[in-house]
Amino acid sequence: MLESLFFEIGAIIVLAGVLSFIAHALRQPLILAYIITGMLAGPGIFNLARSPETFEALSQVGIAFLLFTVGLGLNWKRMRDVGGVALATGVGQVIFTSAIGYLIATAFGFDVVTSIFLSVAFAFSSTIIIVKLLMDKDDLDSLYGRISLGFLLVQDFVAMILLLVLGAMQSGDSLTTILAVSLTKGIIAVAFLVAVSLWLIPHIVRYAARSQELLLIFALAWCFLVAGILTSAGFGIEIGALIAGIMLSGTVFQREIIARVRHLRDFFLIIFFIVLGTGLELSSLDDLLLPTIIFSLFILVGNPLIVMLIMRGLRHHPRTGFLAGTTVAQISEFSFIVIGVGVGLGMIPHEAFVLTAAVGIVTIAGSSYLIQHNHKIYNYLRPLFKWLEPKSGVRKQRPIEPAEVVLLGYQRMGRVLLPQLQKFNKTVAVVDYDPIMIEALRETKVTAIYGDASDEDFLSEIQVHDAKLIVSTIPDLSVTTSLLEYLKESGHKGIVVVTSKHEDDAESAYAMGASFVIVAPVLGGEKFAEILHQRKLIKKRWKPPEPLVIGLK
Repeated sequence: MLESLFFEIGAIIVLAGVLSFIAHALRQPLILAYIITGMLAGPGIFNLARSPETFEALSQVGIAFLLFTVGLGLNWKRMRDVGGVALATGVGQVIFTSAIGYLIATAFGFDVVTSIFLSVAFAFSSTIIIVKLLMDKDDLDSLYGRISLGFLLVQDFVAMILLLVLGAMQSGDSLTTILAVSLTKGIIAVAFLVAVSLWLIPHIVRYAARSQELLLIFALAWCFLVAGILTSAGFGIEIGALIAGIMLSGTVFQREIIARVRHLRDFFLIIFFIVLGTGLELSSLDDLLLPTIIFSLFILVGNPLIVMLIMRGLRHHPRTGFLAGTTVAQISEFSFIVIGVGVGLGMIPHEAFVLTAAVGIVTIAGSSYLIQHNHKIYNYLRPLFKWLEPKSGVRKQRPIEPAEVVLLGYQRMGRVLLPQLQKFNKTVAVVDYDPIMIEALRETKVTAIYGDASDEDFLSEIQVHDAKLIVSTIPDLSVTTSLLEYLKESGHKGIVVVTSKHEDDAESAYAMGASFVIVAPVLGGEKFAEILHQRKLIKKRWKPPEPLVIGLK
């Protein structure tokens, strides 16, 4: 049996490798290759995955590792800044998506119970997929990335309560009993784990760090231990693994642990996506093709719009709302669990699970494109959302006179650069489209302006072209392009520093007239702040010697 399982896994991994090469050559997301691998390896075509329980267990390990690494890198102080908008957006999106989904299901002739199950199942988004894609883009710590992670945690909490309700229905116990027992277990487990993490874990980690191999096995053991304890308390593998990572995030060895676990995580995640693909049998879709298309379009297009409108109501810029909205344009692993329980209880027909699997494959594949290219898509669609952009109040928040130094983007690098820029004894203005951050800056007497750095009308109104030094920490090439084109047309003569994620983007920025480009992976905010201090960049006669290169040139 072991030999048979080895060849099953081997054949599927080889197939995934071949398809991944093809996807990479065609510049397609590798997730799509993994899902197609699952479809081909499933019972409907090659039937390579003959041990579904084993593959399901491996995929659960991938989920645990992913959420564990997310917890390790989670900065709760910064998450706290977006807590309110995350809660409101998460709850609002679930409510609106469920209501509209119910109307669509009933329109296709599904009965009331089936429509309720489908609408609720389709309201949840996949934390695993979103986090992986945002990590691949290095956007997990961006404003929209933190908001997305926040309302995904809200969704997971709502889904957990829903699963407890379904568990009560399956076991025959009352919902009150289930919730009371789970809550008691959770409080005891969390209290015990917090005590351990405060008084015991620092000493264990410090000792384990003497050997990288020992540090790795300790991290893996801690992940499984905490996930197991909280799963037995009714909170699920995802929540348990996330909390396990958070408990180690305060140690000085968190980055080393992430680096060690990353490769294991990626391998098991490949299995997770392959397992998703095996759940779709194309032969069963004949009568469900139109519902699959409509539900998929609703999730791919409707969910981003719902999130964008909710966040606009919370005073966030439509760009932030759209970027966050693209992250919820797929259904979750919870969706399959909810529908599976409904089928198991005999409350809904098996075709509901087939429909869910089909919608899951389409939306997961589609959302991978949306998230990967969301900045470009927003810039393309921006004329349609112009009516959502703030039109009043810009003049009221404008400085009395044009600032001599303008910092575009306060998140990440901007926090580090602002204190150094203030030492120039020049008037400094910060531009950002996070309303919470703008208010916080104003409380500290910093001139802060709410607006979109890619909007030329906005830039003209606050007279950015009159600044002697402009520093943009926004690594989006489209924003950089709009800024540099505006400055060129305005005849700007000062120094312009922009940020990019990639070397090719840096070359493009230099070609468009940037004075310096910070390539984020190459040069961080701390290093550039040091250069600002040493070189006195704002001085009129200062010119960099040729060996000084910021990023690439």
